[in-house]
Amino acid sequence: PCAIAISVPLSYFTGIGVASKNGILVKGSNYLDNLSRINKIIFDKTGTLTNGRFDVKEIKIYDKKYKEEDIIEILLKGESLSNHPIAKSLIGFFNRKIDSKDVKEYSELTGKGIKYKIGDKSIKVGTVKMCDNCNMEANLHLNIDGKHVASIIIDDGIKRNAKELISSLRSKGIKTYMFTGDKKDVALEIGNKLNIDYIKYEMLPDDKYKEYEKIKNQDDIIAFVGDGINDAPILKRADIGISMGMVGSSSAIEASDIVIMTDDLEKIDRGIEISKYTNKIIKQNLIFAVSVKIIILCLSVFGIATMWSAVFADTGVTLITILNTLKIIKKFNK
Repeated sequence: PCAIAISVPLSYFTGIGVASKNGILVKGSNYLDNLSRINKIIFDKTGTLTNGRFDVKEIKIYDKKYKEEDIIEILLKGESLSNHPIAKSLIGFFNRKIDSKDVKEYSELTGKGIKYKIGDKSIKVGTVKMCDNCNMEANLHLNIDGKHVASIIIDDGIKRNAKELISSLRSKGIKTYMFTGDKKDVALEIGNKLNIDYIKYEMLPDDKYKEYEKIKNQDDIIAFVGDGINDAPILKRADIGISMGMVGSSSAIEASDIVIMTDDLEKIDRGIEISKYTNKIIKQNLIFAVSVKIIILCLSVFGIATMWSAVFADTGVTLITILNTLKIIKKFNK
């Protein structure tokens, strides 16, 4: 029937258009369709559930040869060469000119940190996994010539609407997960504040991919929400990859199926509502179009149906289903 051939694609196009107007870029009708059937959703922490802008709360110095100003200078020279969100935030936080010409042999180790040389000093900055003998409870550690010199405690605030989103997802029966490379204490603090069901911490990018495969069952529709370049593989692998459009890296945005343009987590819940309502309209159109066709065909067998009945069953029903599809725009443009 023409009503089905026109109204079903039109419903998807309308749903995608409405989502776009609400700041949700959906890259295909299959992703919009699957959004309503999600039963598990995995969140990256930094830049996704949290702001991704880090403020330095405290610098603890363990080698009295170095003053706080020395620590900041050594730290910023290396971080100025990194594209990691923490590095960018530190540069912005201290807001000073940095001369990194004397930095040599700079390299990054994914999920761990950076290492470089200044003069004859071998420097490492990163997590406990990166620095030798760095057992202090802090986010970032500075190691010089194999000695733990300082720890930097940084704060990354929870995003607005994050708690409301998790609560709404739980009410819909969707299980929530958080995958992060952060330390156990930091991850549990954020996860417990948000009431996330399952929390995985101290993960490397490869660990996230492996853990995804563990929790994935045949009937699951799993979404992964992330923003960093390290999230790109799992964003591509997930049934639905959702990235943050403002703070997200270009690799993450390219690998994802849905982009939240304003980074507002509430838009994920909005997207699910749009998807469910679009599917509801499609079902209404299908049932109505097929039912009318069957009724008119049955009437024609007994010679009751007229030519005008046939015209209504085709053109008339098509117009009605198109008008019904417009309800999607009306509902979400309030």
